[in-house]
Amino acid sequence: MSFGALVGISIAVLGLGGISGFYLPFLRLPLSIQALGSFGIGVAGLAIFATGSSTGASFTNAFHPRFGVDPLSGLFLAMLSIVATPVLIFSKGYYDSSIRSRAIVVMNCAFILALIMVICARDPVSLLGGWELMTVIPAAMILVAHDREAKARRSVWVYLGVTHIGGAGTWIAILLMAHAGAIGGHVVMQSGSALQIAVALAALVGLGTKAGLMPFHIWLPRAHPIAPAPVSALMSGVMIKISIYLLIRILIDWIGPLPTWIGILVLALGALSSVAGVTYAIFEHELKRLLAMHSIENIGIITLGIGACLLLRSNSEMLWASFALGAALFHSMNHAIFKSLLFMGAGTFERYIGALNIDHLGGLLRRLPIAGGCFLVGSMAIAGLPPLNGFASEWLTIQSLVHLSRFGSFIDSISGAIALALLATTAALAVFCFVKVIGLVLLGSARTHDPPASRLPSRSMDISVGFLALCCVILGAIPGVVFTRMASIAPWNLEVRSRLELHLPTTGSLPTLWIVGVLACLTAIFLLLRGHSSAELAPTWICGQDQSPRLRWTSAGFSKPLKMTLETILRPTREIAFSERGSITQKVAYSGHLPHHFETHIYAPIHRLMLAVANTMRRMQSGSLSTYVFYLIGLVLAALLAVHVGLVR
Repeated sequence: MSFGALVGISIAVLGLGGISGFYLPFLRLPLSIQALGSFGIGVAGLAIFATGSSTGASFTNAFHPRFGVDPLSGLFLAMLSIVATPVLIFSKGYYDSSIRSRAIVVMNCAFILALIMVICARDPVSLLGGWELMTVIPAAMILVAHDREAKARRSVWVYLGVTHIGGAGTWIAILLMAHAGAIGGHVVMQSGSALQIAVALAALVGLGTKAGLMPFHIWLPRAHPIAPAPVSALMSGVMIKISIYLLIRILIDWIGPLPTWIGILVLALGALSSVAGVTYAIFEHELKRLLAMHSIENIGIITLGIGACLLLRSNSEMLWASFALGAALFHSMNHAIFKSLLFMGAGTFERYIGALNIDHLGGLLRRLPIAGGCFLVGSMAIAGLPPLNGFASEWLTIQSLVHLSRFGSFIDSISGAIALALLATTAALAVFCFVKVIGLVLLGSARTHDPPASRLPSRSMDISVGFLALCCVILGAIPGVVFTRMASIAPWNLEVRSRLELHLPTTGSLPTLWIVGVLACLTAIFLLLRGHSSAELAPTWICGQDQSPRLRWTSAGFSKPLKMTLETILRPTREIAFSERGSITQKVAYSGHLPHHFETHIYAPIHRLMLAVANTMRRMQSGSLSTYVFYLIGLVLAALLAVHVGLVR
């Protein structure tokens, strides 16, 4: 059986699973069928990626539907499958058999098919059609899940509005390339030409909006947290990576070498997103919103790799440009894995506790050992700790920026050094953030009573997060197997020698297997020395007061020192209210707010201006026929005047 036939059969099986969700009384079988189809797509995509082969149609600028798969598409199909298959298995324990859940499961299948459509599209019509479906279907799923919540509806409208207005850039870029015959790289644009610059900037705005790049990100922290956990995992793990897929296609594969300033702009957007994303994540108190802000951070890290690739390519350093592209692709894969793991872990916690406010959680590693342990692995991976996959891809990105400073021009070197410093800051802040998450969510004592046993995660939920945690370990131990093939995808066809570990010329290597071995030995020695002894529990001394959950560490208390350090930049606001009786203070209430400067200083003024213009235009709609006739006469006179003065021929 050919790879193309396997893709087609798997898509048919996936669609059959979606249709069966309409008719079968229980969801376990439809979800199992969908998972089987998703697995088949992953096998085919991984085989095409590994062998470097292609199947189906090639790219065309004609407006006729065509589909095919090449190594880059195969990589993203494999990435989709690695996330979608455990998500579908997880859904068997997450959803009930209600009409609402059945509708979400069916739309979830349509969402996966839309993602496949974008990856496999080989013409402008199919690509843009899949792009719009990929945007609209998650909005519909969120509305079905929260149909009676006004706040959720407002978040969905913000998501649709921002992604469609910003997404116009995607349409502009694709249609300009189709008109120029550049889709598929058939026509190489002149470097620095007006057409090339227009396509690159339009793609950055349109695809950056959908990916969640700052400053186009405002929809992401609103939409991802309110979606059901499996939908959040697909949106953060795969949907925003489709924008990365198209960004690589356009900026690296199709429109040719770009001017240096475009690469610096991409580098700047990546650095801004990574640092600002992790900074705002530290001060979040709701777990899923915190994870959504970390999606912005990691998209920034991926974009740093793309920017380094563009700059190294402009300096004719093709080997290191390939390594930078491989770092971006590898971090895309890694983020898809550990972020979907974390969102599903958060869904497990929400189902068990009934809330995701960090200050209401605690002790979940002891109460939910499998889900909590896998969440711990995901937290360590996203924080970039060895020997997990997040550390390997961030190390590769750092090496790319180091060599950009070495091989680039003076401006490129300065840009690379600044980006490198900001990436190091991002890595340190990410560790700080997940120390908070692990300490307050997984460790410590429980802050709520144990829920009934019916809320315990099912076996399918534990298997799903366990599989993704295992992927984090394997890709961290032998990253070279995947990375070298990713680096070879570059359109300049540069072969990179395959290794188990990471070995880069002029920079030494990352002995990941040795790191795994040393850590395993140290852990075994620690466990042997510890034996079966355990510390005796004793109450914490709190100045003679009664033990109360309200006196334990909170999210705000943990991040307070950093907030005070960055107060000049962040400009937090706080209110303190005193309640007195007979000149004696009975109660002190404190509330704090951290404004997001992009919203308050950029989007809020634009929103007010648009409302003012809309109100002005509304006054023109008087409903009077004579007024409308006057408007038409004025329009005709203006047209005649334009013809008379030569503005229109």
